[in-house]
Formats: sequence, C-alpha cells, structure tokens
Amino acid sequence: MSDASGYHAPLWLPGGNAQTIWAALWARRFQAAKPTYRRERWATPDGDFVDVDHLVDEVAAGTERPLLVLFHGLEGSSNSHYALAFASLARARGWAYAVPHFRGCSGELNLAPRAYHSGDHVEVGWMLDRLRAQHRGPIVAVGVSLGGNALLRWAQEAGHTAGTTAQAVAAVCSPVDLAASGRAIGKGFNRLVYTRMFLRSMVPKALRKLQQHPGLFDGERLRAARDLYEFDNLFTAPLHGYRNTDDYWSRASAKPHLKSLRIPALVMNARNDPFVPADCLPRESEVGPFVTLWQPRQGGHVGFPSGWPPGHVLAMPEAVCNWLAGSF
Repeated sequence: MSDASGYHAPLWLPGGNAQTIWAALWARRFQAAKPTYRRERWATPDGDFVDVDHLVDEVAAGTERPLLVLFHGLEGSSNSHYALAFASLARARGWAYAVPHFRGCSGELNLAPRAYHSGDHVEVGWMLDRLRAQHRGPIVAVGVSLGGNALLRWAQEAGHTAGTTAQAVAAVCSPVDLAASGRAIGKGFNRLVYTRMFLRSMVPKALRKLQQHPGLFDGERLRAARDLYEFDNLFTAPLHGYRNTDDYWSRASAKPHLKSLRIPALVMNARNDPFVPADCLPRESEVGPFVTLWQPRQGGHVGFPSGWPPGHVLAMPEAVCNWLAGSF
C-alpha cells in the first residue's frame, strides 16, 4: 500500500481523536475569504428534491474547466469543515466546485419517505448525471466518509460506463467495511462522544419525517435508540429496502467490490481513524488495478490538521486534488 499523501501530523496534536475533533472545531478551513455558494434545487424522479451548492467564482468561469464534485459525510453539508477546505482549493486552482446535498442535509427536510444512506449509489449516479449534462469540462468526484462509500458503490455499479461521467473518484476516511465501523463507533469513547453527536441530529430529523409520514416506523423505539446499529435497524434499513442493519451494512459496504472498479479511484484512510479501524482497511490484494490505497499512520477521521496552532485542514484536500488532477 502507498502513503503517497505525504501527510505528517503536527507534534502538538497527537492521536486520532484529537486530530478528528480539533480539525472539525478549531482549525482554519480555507486560505482566504470564506467561499460563497449559489444554490440550485433539483426535483428528483420520485417527487422529492435535493439542493446543490455551487462555488461562486467571478474570476474563473465557464463550463469547460474541471469540475470537482464533493459528496459529504453523515449529517454533513457544504459548510462542513472539509467541504469549505475543498472549496477554497478548487477556487485557488480555478476549478468549478459543487456539493450535492443528500436528502435532508441542506437545512430543509426532504419530502419523500426516505433519507440517505452509505450505499445510496443510485442517488449519487443521478446527481453525477445531472452535473455531467450541464458541464462540458472534466469531472472528478470526492466523497468524504459516508459519501465516499456511496461514491465507490456508484463507480462499482457503473463499471465500464463510469468513465463517461467522471474521470476519477476519491474516497476519504470512508467506512468501506460498514460492520467494522459500526462496531467501532458503538464502543467506549466513540459511543459517548461521536454516537451521541450523530444521534442528537439524526433522531429529531427522523421524528420529523415520522410527522410527515405517520406510521413509517416506531417513533418510541427510535427515541430509545442509543447507538447507530439500533437507529439503522429502525430507520435507515427499512426505509431504503434492507431487511435490517446487518443486511444494510453488508450490502452497502464498498470493500467487497473494490476489484470491480473500472475508473481510477483513490481510497484514503488514516490508520488511527476512530471510526474506521486499521485492521478492516483494504489491502493491495483486495483491490483491482484501478484503485490506489493511501493509508497514512495519522490523520484521524476527516482531520489531517497541519501547521502551528490553530492549524489548518488543507493538507488532505491538497493531496487529494493533486491526485485527481492527474486524471485530466
């Protein structure tokens, strides 16, 4: 496997949890002014909607320059720290940049009796097809955490046709083995901190979905959920065609299909990621010739902070963009 990312964690910020939390809360996210977005609302084939944020860049314009598409992580958005960092670098490179929001993640609850999930490759494909139809230049896509697994699943399902839509894809800190990541986030410190953080956002949103569609699931049981396994068993899995959490985590995981990719794909995971245990990461023998593995020792979960305090989170996006740029 390669560690061509060149990432080295700052000495003042040791450990996966510190690198994860500091990067999300306190590190600088962009190089100059905060990126400005223009929002588009797209009607979905099933009568719902998704919101897509496009980077506003008055200096570089046109539809023939490269377009970087970012698929965010669980409960993320175009304002997540990593999304702002990628936006800043896209602007500096003169690339167009778009962040399609998964349903319910743009600040407004979606309409249909569904949300989003780690294996939502059909939705990713539909979004990329829409962007391909309106952009003449090369398209590259990066998915972060959940978004990266879903992006890889799209590329796997698309097979040889994926290259007609995008030149390359990258998955950053993605739980390509969902069962291993689910077990990890449900234990110890992870359960006390990260699981509680996600459920504080996800449970109220799911209960609002129940108000839209009475009888969709058991609200009382969902209120009592204390980990993501229970939440997925009651909400995510049944709403999206899976029998239960185990079926969802098994069928949605990208790791078993990494040999089937037919488009250049970067899979980057820090080996000290609290959510994605190092022992579940793919090995060279488990991927095909189109897949590049980067597994730096440090970085945390979508952290990769660099520099002196307060630090910045541009190192990982810079390395990923450099790799993607080699495809066009």
